[in-house]
Amino acid sequence: MAKKQADKPDEAKEKPAAPASEQPAAEAKKPRASKAKAPKGEKAPAAAGEPAPPVAPSPVAAPVAATTAAPAAPVKKKGRQPGRPPRRGKKLLNKLKNDRQKIAKAGAPPLKQAIALLKQIKRAKFDETVEVHMSLGIDTTQSDQMIRGSVPLPYGLGKVKRVVVFCQGDNIAKAKEAGADFAGGDELIEKIQKEGWLDFDVALATQDMMGKVSRLGKILGPRGLMPTPKAGTVLTAGQDVAQAVREQKAGKVEYRADKGGNVHAGVGKISFDDDKLAANITAFVEQVRAAKPAGVKGHYVKSITIAGTMTPGIPVTM
Repeated sequence: MAKKQADKPDEAKEKPAAPASEQPAAEAKKPRASKAKAPKGEKAPAAAGEPAPPVAPSPVAAPVAATTAAPAAPVKKKGRQPGRPPRRGKKLLNKLKNDRQKIAKAGAPPLKQAIALLKQIKRAKFDETVEVHMSLGIDTTQSDQMIRGSVPLPYGLGKVKRVVVFCQGDNIAKAKEAGADFAGGDELIEKIQKEGWLDFDVALATQDMMGKVSRLGKILGPRGLMPTPKAGTVLTAGQDVAQAVREQKAGKVEYRADKGGNVHAGVGKISFDDDKLAANITAFVEQVRAAKPAGVKGHYVKSITIAGTMTPGIPVTM
């Protein structure tokens, strides 16, 4: 009996473990760490508790970072940008406004008063050219109403013209004595054709040379240098070559109506004396009036305006 009681503590000590079904769920079954499937071509991530494998640096990391960087701000260039009109200063705009107010107040003054006003409003530092603009009541689509000619100005243009004369024989010497810068025949024509020589402002030609000079039409025509009978630059057999050269050197201006029926030309410099400017302007206007076509009906001269190179136009009563 005592032996049986002594064995009981040993049995308690050697009590068998409980079956697995009776153990707590956490100890009975440990959940597996789920492995995420890596995209094709990449290694799967390491399981929990495992050391992560070393990752090699991506060769495209640097270029990707460079391409995603923000673009640098454009550098602003100083000065006027191409295609943008120049800015006018406030002082210049105010002067222009005041000049227009003076012109509007004067209306259409007589020629002498208009010249005095023109000299008051001039603003350029250089010696401006004085221009005359005439609006004519002509129809330029009609061939008999095309206005074209030349006017010898009493006091010239204030600049020296370079004159070339296409001629032959004794006329070469006469032209040079009268002040022509160049005079000759075939050699000058060949020089223009082969070398593109155009070192002159006015071209005169005798009638017997026009057959050869006509070959220069494509070169001289677009530049307004081609001699023509209407412009008075083709000299007839009875015309004095020397006199024609002197008139051109003194200041003979050519004019031609544009598509809108307007005629304009420079008639001197703003530094000229008022009387000299008035004489030149009057000579030009009277010549254009005398050239009125017979087919023109109604008012021939609509308006006359004078202006400097950098000044607004001033209407004139003449």
